[in-house]
Amino acid sequence: MAELEQRGDRTPIPAAWEYASAPESREIVKLEERYGLFIGGEFVEPRSGEHYKTLDPSSEEPLAEIPQAGPEDVALAVGTARKAFSDGWSAASPAERAKYLFRIARILQERSREFAVLESLNGGKPIRESRDVDVPLAAAHFFYYAGWADKLEYAFPHRRQQPLGVAGQIIPWNFPLLMLAWKIAPALAAGNTVVLKPAETTPLSALLFCDVLRQAELPPGVVNIVTGDGATGAALVKSEVDKIAFTGSTEVGKAIQRELAGTGKKLTLELGGKAANIIFDDCALDQAVEGIVNGIYFNQGHVCCAGSRLLVQESIYEPLLEKLKRRLTTLRVGDPLDKNTDVGAINSRQQLDKIEELVAAGEEEGAEIYQPPCRLPEKGYWFAPTVFTNVAQSYRIAQEEIFGPVLSVLTFRTPDEAVEKANNTPYGLSAGVWTEKGSRILWMAQRLEAGVIWANTYNRFDPASPFGGYKESGFGREGGLHGLEPYLDFREDSADVIGG
Repeated sequence: MAELEQRGDRTPIPAAWEYASAPESREIVKLEERYGLFIGGEFVEPRSGEHYKTLDPSSEEPLAEIPQAGPEDVALAVGTARKAFSDGWSAASPAERAKYLFRIARILQERSREFAVLESLNGGKPIRESRDVDVPLAAAHFFYYAGWADKLEYAFPHRRQQPLGVAGQIIPWNFPLLMLAWKIAPALAAGNTVVLKPAETTPLSALLFCDVLRQAELPPGVVNIVTGDGATGAALVKSEVDKIAFTGSTEVGKAIQRELAGTGKKLTLELGGKAANIIFDDCALDQAVEGIVNGIYFNQGHVCCAGSRLLVQESIYEPLLEKLKRRLTTLRVGDPLDKNTDVGAINSRQQLDKIEELVAAGEEEGAEIYQPPCRLPEKGYWFAPTVFTNVAQSYRIAQEEIFGPVLSVLTFRTPDEAVEKANNTPYGLSAGVWTEKGSRILWMAQRLEAGVIWANTYNRFDPASPFGGYKESGFGREGGLHGLEPYLDFREDSADVIGG
């Protein structure tokens, strides 16, 4: 508490309120000094013989040594997954598959605190977000697909389904555990086996998940985890898998699509975004400000669907900006393991360099920058919450995905102009609309070129709701019933067709 003011002989009152430190204990999760590759239900040394160190981005402290899987390691993992698929997993009863998924979900719930700490420790995100969003949603996805595993004939009537075989899955560093759940849960529910590669900078959640698989007694080889950098991902794409599911940058997604062209392998891509968060003059202004903050500063802006472009109707531009700047002064930047932290550490030095380069470009092009007063820690990778005003559509900060806590503000006068500006991007992943008129929400939703559109909220996710984009944001859907389709091979059931 700050200094106290004495008012006569009355009880002293604080001159200002400050949050006391409330750190979560690091002792909750125990890390190995060196990890192996998880292949065939056990950790094995990489045949490449190479390891690298993964860091805590808030302090640059090394956490563990991680194996760098080479082509031989990837081939071994794929071969092991293929054997597990042939030796029983594909023929296992749907109820049996559901049992394992349900077990995994329950274990994730039981070990939620452990996973939350590890997500924040290795990824830099605030513990409140790991604890209240990432881990509960990951468990919810396994629960959800456990429910679908024995109901596929009802999910897709008049179509015979069969699993594809081995799914190769590559996930990003912004939501390590949640992206793992998005990929693995539907693949197993459909009867496939998996080789998953976590991101180079955040492999620890996936490696701890291997212990969850052990607890759940999942048959060996059904899920295999190989770690490494982009070369490992490239080896997985080129391997003998039946499907690739990739979440990451648009540039890498395009390279994967070129590599798989003509191979017959199935592919789903969930790529970058440059979402427009559109604020109309009849919205609930304070509620919209909270939605703006949640849309761009959640997870330090490391969100593919982040509302990084703010489109504000001209008549409310000044009052909204005033409220937004005032709100930014209350955001607490610091230790990811502190329960009071709002904005944590940037995930890596490489990502911080990219953010700084694009912010410098915005200033050079003529945009006005605002950053609230805040003291950034001396060690680690940090960037203050940032707002750019006087932004033109042609500026790089309005066109390129920054993937950081940086908001670009533009204005519009009419709904038609808002739609035109919102769609003026190569991406098409998400958008937000803030207005009290339901008819306007529907009108906008019909015209916005985005796969996911939120109305009077932002960054809300549910396992029953499909997520994905189009244009340069990729294709295919994850979550919901739609998330099962990419992991199944369909044939029309002729017995159920009229005249068949």
